[in-house]
Parts: sequence; structure tokens; C-alpha cells
Amino acid sequence: MTGAKTWITCLLLILLFIWMGSASRPGEVVLWTGKFIFLISVLTLIISFVTPWISSFRRSRKSHMGLSVPEGDMEQQQKLVRIEQQEQLKQKASYYVENIMKPREESRLKRKMEHFYRMTGQSWKLTEGHMLGDGEGHDSLNNCDATDKAAETPNNEALRKRKLPEQATKPIPKLEPPPPKKIITLPEEPNEPGEGVISVALRCPSGRVFRRRFYKSCCSLVLQDWMMKLGYHSVFYALYTSSPRCQVELKTELSIENIGIIKDTLLNIEQNYS
Repeated sequence: MTGAKTWITCLLLILLFIWMGSASRPGEVVLWTGKFIFLISVLTLIISFVTPWISSFRRSRKSHMGLSVPEGDMEQQQKLVRIEQQEQLKQKASYYVENIMKPREESRLKRKMEHFYRMTGQSWKLTEGHMLGDGEGHDSLNNCDATDKAAETPNNEALRKRKLPEQATKPIPKLEPPPPKKIITLPEEPNEPGEGVISVALRCPSGRVFRRRFYKSCCSLVLQDWMMKLGYHSVFYALYTSSPRCQVELKTELSIENIGIIKDTLLNIEQNYS
């Protein structure tokens, strides 16, 4: 407000001097205008520097007159103000943590747990469930005496209230003993070839060949037992003739001679695709 009044006064003075110069000597209007502009700038500069000094002088005078607070009391007041500000900041921080940060973290953790349970197939953990034995056994509880209730342990009470599913109460059936493991035994091998004796060779898938002599009267399943003893199970492998290639049918009632092996023969062990 003071600056506005100063500028208005300066403008009025400039107009006054310009009017006076134009009335007396119109040629000196420009000169007077420059002089007053310079005067106004000097006055503005002086006012801008003097005003802060005057205000500071007034404040120091008031403090010397006894309006200021003693230094010790001032420090105590500043300390109390700082403590109060710290308490306010702590309250704001605790309010932010309790009402914003913690609910946000809990909701984030809950979403992660729900996603984890759904991905691992444990979504039943997200349900509230129900209490086992709730509402069961009220009639038996009413018939019990007070002494029995007092003497009953919590474990017995829970056992009495519990109602297990039928699968849990059903007696476990006795398992039949497994069948005895078959022990493969081959008949004695004839020492020398002769009548009623043939030599059979088995060619393995690896290319290795095994030879053995049998009596023609032996059961044809002896060849299968020999193959299994070499490490080739009859479920996955079978015996085939070389030429013509055909599968050898092994039966209990047939002997080696009955299945067509009447001389020294080479059989191939091959995978059974049938």
C-alpha cells in the first residue's frame, strides 16, 4: 500500500513539473522528464533499502523494552514445541501404519495365499469348515450323571462325540497271502547226444547264443523256463523259428517232439507283439 502511494505521488509531481516546464519553456520538457525519472528511481532504491532496516530496528527496540522472552525460557519453549511436533508426527505415522499399511499388506498376503491354494489344489483351506461332532450325542449327554461328567476326561468326551465315516469304522479285510514265487528248475541235461536227445540253441536279442541238450520227451514249457531263466520274461518275449519264421506254441500237454522239434534246432528270442 505504501509503495502504491509513493508511485502515485511521484507521478503527480512529474505531471506538475512537466506542466510548469511546458508553460514556461516547451523545449525543456524532455530534460525535466529525464531528471524526474532519475529522481524517482533513486527514491525507490533508497526506500527499498531503508524499509527493512527500520523494521528490524523496531523489533530490536521492542525486545530491549522487555517484550522478548528470556533465553532459557526460549530454549525450553522450543524444546517443548519440538517434542510436541515429534509426538504429532509419531501419531500420524502410527495411524498410517495401522489403518493403511497393515490392511494393505494383509489383503496382499491373503490374495497370494488364495492364489497359492488354488494353484496347488488346496482350495478347501479357503472355506470355514464345520466342527466335528456338533449337535451329536445330546441324548447320551442328558442321560449321563453329574458324577460321570465330572470324571470323564476331555479325550473320552471327544471320542464319545466323534462320529467317524463308515470307511473309517469298517473293519479292514484280511489280505490274502501272495502266491509263492515260482522257482524255475530245469531238468538235468543229458551228458552225450543220442537217441531221444536233441540240442536246442537260443539266440538272444543281443546276439548272444546259448545251447543246451534236452530229451525229446520233456515238456515243451521247459524251453519257456529256460528263456525266463536267461532273463527274458514270457509276457514280453516269445520263441520263434528261423525258417520259416513262426512262433513256437508251448503247452503243458505237448512235449518238445510234439511241437515239431525233432532235431537240433536254433530258436530266436523276440519280442511278443501278440
